[in-house]
Amino acid sequence: MHYDLPFYILSFLLLDPPSTLARPGDLLFRPGSWFSSPTPPLEKRYDTFDVNPNGSTFLWILEDDYSGSTFFDRFSFYDGDDPTHGTVNYVNSSEAFSKGLAYVQDNGIVVMKGDNTTWLDDGVYRDSVRISSYAQYNTGLFILDLNQAPWGCGVWPAFWTLGGGTWPYTGEIDIIEGVHDNQHNQVTWHTGPGCYLNPNASFTGTVAQTNGANNTDCDGNANSNSGCAISEWSRASYGPYFDAQGGGIFAMKWDENGISVYSFYRAAIPGDINDGSPNPSNWGVPVASLDPDDCNPLEFFVNHSIIFDITFCGDWAGNSYATSGCPGSCSDRLQDPSNFVNASWSINSLKVYRKQILNGQVSAATPSPIPRDSLTLGLTYLLIFVGILMSL
Repeated sequence: MHYDLPFYILSFLLLDPPSTLARPGDLLFRPGSWFSSPTPPLEKRYDTFDVNPNGSTFLWILEDDYSGSTFFDRFSFYDGDDPTHGTVNYVNSSEAFSKGLAYVQDNGIVVMKGDNTTWLDDGVYRDSVRISSYAQYNTGLFILDLNQAPWGCGVWPAFWTLGGGTWPYTGEIDIIEGVHDNQHNQVTWHTGPGCYLNPNASFTGTVAQTNGANNTDCDGNANSNSGCAISEWSRASYGPYFDAQGGGIFAMKWDENGISVYSFYRAAIPGDINDGSPNPSNWGVPVASLDPDDCNPLEFFVNHSIIFDITFCGDWAGNSYATSGCPGSCSDRLQDPSNFVNASWSINSLKVYRKQILNGQVSAATPSPIPRDSLTLGLTYLLIFVGILMSL
């Protein structure tokens, strides 16, 4: 006997209804059913949206991706004297590449390091690298994925941003910085006069001190150029413990609402970072934060380039060497290359996102534009209704 399959049944077979809906359709289309698709829940699509204090909705859009074989194409190599008086010889790009101080591995990992093969005579400076991005930024979300950051007695690395013009009037932001075998990363801001760190703002770190006083005045010309600084609480945010964790993520959010720094171990990186749709509002309390009420982030920080460097001894690592627990003197330690096997950056990627304001506010209750899932559901119901009429 010949049997004609009703049209409304065919409509179920031909269409691909959404697997999960934030609508009454959930009663019909359940995840795991024979006609479900891998479409994620509708509500999840709004996780990447964030809301400003003024109520405007925004998200972070990828602007620059520094990674892989083209990483060094977007940086200049500095080969002048170290302004922090380190016993370092910064080399140009040709020397850095030929001496193996800067290169990209076959797997895309970027490596920069200080010379760890050459014995030095007394008074000779050790080769190293300092690079600065051609691009300049006035806001952004900066996400650095590291396997390793430099450390060791006499070593002073930094990942930071620096404003154009005369220092410190366009600002400096030290995102990763430390010396010797320190265990706690220090985040520091240097500015012109009038910018202050609010010690009561929301962050998990501890305000750094000089001679027993909190470093809350960010003026680079005050307090021996110490700036305003916060030390991370974690013992694994810098040095050998950070590397032992497999590295991790350092992120800086800089917009009109302030400047905040976050850090995550490799095993605790937020999913939205891995997915390329970062939303700092999902990350919890930052490790360090500069409140906009006490320091306008758009006024004190202007035209910033991204910088990586590794220096030795100098104003911080040299002056603190005697009390660091490191052996001998900093100048003596500089001579033996084996002391610098850990003075290396190993970078998976550096991504910079820009803030994109959306038209109107988006919520799960009033999505805009209409999601594809809703259109599919409506069309499905229409075809079912037509099929029923045709079968009567």
